[in-house]
Amino acid sequence: MRLWSLHPSYLDVKGLTALWREGLLAKAVLEGRTRGYQNHPQLERFKAQPDPPAAINAYLWEVWQEADRRGYRFDQSKLGPLRPCPKIRVTEGQLRYEWAHLQDKLLRRDPPRQQRNALVADIRPHPLMEVVPGPIEAWERERTRAEREN
Repeated sequence: MRLWSLHPSYLDVKGLTALWREGLLAKAVLEGRTRGYQNHPQLERFKAQPDPPAAINAYLWEVWQEADRRGYRFDQSKLGPLRPCPKIRVTEGQLRYEWAHLQDKLLRRDPPRQQRNALVADIRPHPLMEVVPGPIEAWERERTRAEREN
């Protein structure tokens, strides 16, 4: 499961589709509708929110909007009502780590998108995220480039 801290506009179609599917799984976990993945590290930052289901729902609304901008038809009925929730902090180190991870994936899957992303000077986070100074998040299992390429 990868719930990207990056803005969904950087993802290719495969990545955006996987994010939607994995986000919906995370939503089911946080709403107590499934037993699997309850201790997945990617969920920690959502579990730490005052209202975890509202946070994952707000996260997914942004993913849905990106898909809609591209003309994809993700099922909006799978989302609950959008409620206000606080921003989720993500460290600069985490954002840079995810950026490198995504760029490695795009080199294989979608080189033109990787080349467009390579021109980005200021990496935007997912709109629900607020960037703060710091290293890679403690919940991230840091991988070497060789591991990321597999």
